[in-house]
Amino acid sequence: VQLQASGGGLVQAGGSLRLSCAASGNIFSLNSMGWYRQAPGNQRELVASITNDGRTVYADSVKGQSTISRDNAKNTVILQMNSLRAEDTAVYYCKYRDYELAEEYWGQGTLVTVSS
Repeated sequence: VQLQASGGGLVQAGGSLRLSCAASGNIFSLNSMGWYRQAPGNQRELVASITNDGRTVYADSVKGQSTISRDNAKNTVILQMNSLRAEDTAVYYCKYRDYELAEEYWGQGTLVTVSS
């Protein structure tokens, strides 16, 4: 499975960004896709994830600020982030988890920088 992420960049505090990640390859029906982030000096942490049947999980820090969605036909996951804060600055990584094969794949990171 290959993951192609896009949408990072520089944004002012209070602004919005939309991250997109497309999966290709051997995609099975039981899976989840999600976004993680890693700030300098910090561990990688979950931002949000969504299963193929639409169940979502959000980090407490982004609840109400971010929305994750997916298009199963295109194997694409979208993370809409609003009201961005300086502490949202990080490299964001897309992850695909296959429940049938018990495998997971990571996309290349995309940098999100929020200027205050």
